[in-house]
Amino acid sequence: MSPAFLALACALVCLPGRVAAERLSALWPPPRKRRSRRWGGPVASGAVAGLLAAGPGGALAGVLVAITVSRARTDRAARKAATRGAAELADSLRRITDELRAGSHPAAALAGVTADGPVAARLLTPAATAARLGDDIPAALRRRHDTGPAAELGRVAAAWSLAEQHGVPLADVLIGVHDDIRWRVRFEAGVQALLAGPRATAGVLTALPGLGVGLGQLLGADPIGVLRGGPLGQVLLIVGLGLVAAGRAWTEQILRRAVPR
Repeated sequence: MSPAFLALACALVCLPGRVAAERLSALWPPPRKRRSRRWGGPVASGAVAGLLAAGPGGALAGVLVAITVSRARTDRAARKAATRGAAELADSLRRITDELRAGSHPAAALAGVTADGPVAARLLTPAATAARLGDDIPAALRRRHDTGPAAELGRVAAAWSLAEQHGVPLADVLIGVHDDIRWRVRFEAGVQALLAGPRATAGVLTALPGLGVGLGQLLGADPIGVLRGGPLGQVLLIVGLGLVAAGRAWTEQILRRAVPR
């Protein structure tokens, strides 16, 4: 028997089992993955379209437009995902508190997270593993503090730690966290509904420069020819679209701060 084959056989024998692997994953969770924006395709398409339409300045302008549109879509998707995750976490907390009040052990109540929503299951699975292995549940929750609805998961960890340190009934503090998350989700939904009008206005104002260029072209003023005809037109195109992109980002920042976290 060769030494390499013998070493491989020993490694296979020493592989950790499922329980040991879960314990290791609870102690050292995988590093946080950066949010993939996937802007490469839209940015390249915007650059090519701008280059064909208005030369080098148009290429830079196309990149600005692509980044602005991609960022708006990414922020909108992230906002919806955060709201959905908070709602799922609230539903999971409600189920856990119901089971605790019915006499279930916290480990048994946490074990049911696999039947909850995908976001809640992903956030609470480390805590369920820690409960099953007898580890620190608030610490497991805090280790996943940066992977989901951060503030909500931090409140769950704080409530769990409070119940363990001071003997407060766990179901009572968790139902308080549930009510708080539910209120925040409803409040955010109401604010977003009220902000629909300002967002529409911001979209119209963002599109006005392009509409003005198109109207001028229809009237025979040939603004496109001016923008692509020389260095001054190229500079005006870049500066104009840069101001539009900055205004759009500023508006989104103001609207985003309307919803407290």
